[in-house]
Amino acid sequence: MHFLPENIDNYVIAHSQQEPQLLQELSKETWQKVLNPRMLSGAFQGRVLSMISKLIQPKTILEIGTYTGYSALCLAEGLAKNGTLHTIDKNEELETLQHTYFQKSDYNNQIQQYVGNAIEIIPKIEEKFDLVFIDADKSNYVNYFNLIIDKMNSGGVILSDNVLWSGKVVEELNPKDVDTKVLLEYNALLNTDERVETVLLPIRDGLTISRVK
Repeated sequence: MHFLPENIDNYVIAHSQQEPQLLQELSKETWQKVLNPRMLSGAFQGRVLSMISKLIQPKTILEIGTYTGYSALCLAEGLAKNGTLHTIDKNEELETLQHTYFQKSDYNNQIQQYVGNAIEIIPKIEEKFDLVFIDADKSNYVNYFNLIIDKMNSGGVILSDNVLWSGKVVEELNPKDVDTKVLLEYNALLNTDERVETVLLPIRDGLTISRVK
């Protein structure tokens, strides 16, 4: 998931803001107790998410794919006063862990948790979004985009994670690999849809920033 040489990657991390103590604790607990801890955003990408959110100062954030709550807490750092972050995950077993760390944070009253199918939940959220982070099942990335694009405020930003998919997007496609197939379609969509302007950053497993016109 790292495309830079290790020594350059280490230098970048060493010269970027360090993660807050609460996030260090959450990261440690995730690696100790939760399956697939590689799904965690991690310290460097977390600081990138935090910085983008602080630059935007969103009033409303939507996160599709909470996992253990690390990225939600990073994004919440940039919330405008009285802003709200809506975060959705289908894994009900992680809800308690998420809630524990949300309650420990300074944003406990600004984070709204949802457990279930994001495709069913998103239409029920009666708000328009300034910032959206998509980091859930890759096979639904196009569906998520189609659900949120008309719920975005002008100038809003859509962040999409894992868009390089460990380099599979530039390899010969296995016809049975649905996730890679959809990601190829999604990356092409973001690059051609006239409603957004997009730049793909080779951060960790690929992070796309799309600004809504």
